Amino acid sequence: RAGRSFTFDPAMSFGRTTKIKKAKNAQPDALEESAAQALYELQVNSDKLKASLKDLYITAAKEIDLGEGKKAVVVFVPVPQLPQYQKLIREKGLVEELEKKFSGKSVVIIAERRIIRKESRKKGSRALKQLRPRSRTLTSVHNAVLEDLVFPTEIVGKRLRYKTDGSRLLKVHLQQDSKGVADKVDSFSKIYKSLTSKDVAFEFPTTLA
Repeated sequence: RAGRSFTFDPAMSFGRTTKIKKAKNAQPDALEESAAQALYELQVNSDKLKASLKDLYITAAKEIDLGEGKKAVVVFVPVPQLPQYQKLIREKGLVEELEKKFSGKSVVIIAERRIIRKESRKKGSRALKQLRPRSRTLTSVHNAVLEDLVFPTEIVGKRLRYKTDGSRLLKVHLQQDSKGVADKVDSFSKIYKSLTSKDVAFEFPTTLA
């Protein structure tokens, strides 16, 4: 597009490559390149973010259809860097700045965690040599995704509801004083469903036990 000088700027193009590191040196797709580009532009041009973003990078990105013509961009980051990203989300409006770069699409930042399968107990099977860390179980990873998704809002409770058809719905209670979060909960539900194949509904309880 006209007016986007980074498309033709070799320095910008090189800088973009430093902001994404995919597993096994895989090549980023167009969306991932755009996310890396957006991060690099903020590093170069944003006075409040440039120093903090210097050593940070992403590992992947995924676009999710929210319906009604709306889309969300999920940006995955290394687990060790998540606290730094969340500090920028809480204190310096990183998500809002990225949403401007993506023309108003919702943006969420989630750590890229790998799920390790359960150890096999069958004789002769290819059992894992090391015990599986609790943080790498399916349940733990999905819980962590949920916390990343709603950050900086605090989850204050959860309740699992069984429907008549046998399916399950996780109801998640969020803190009341969450600025602007009420407008995002539908998007959060769809993003979580896309990432985990699980249904979730967010609520704001009036009283907490």
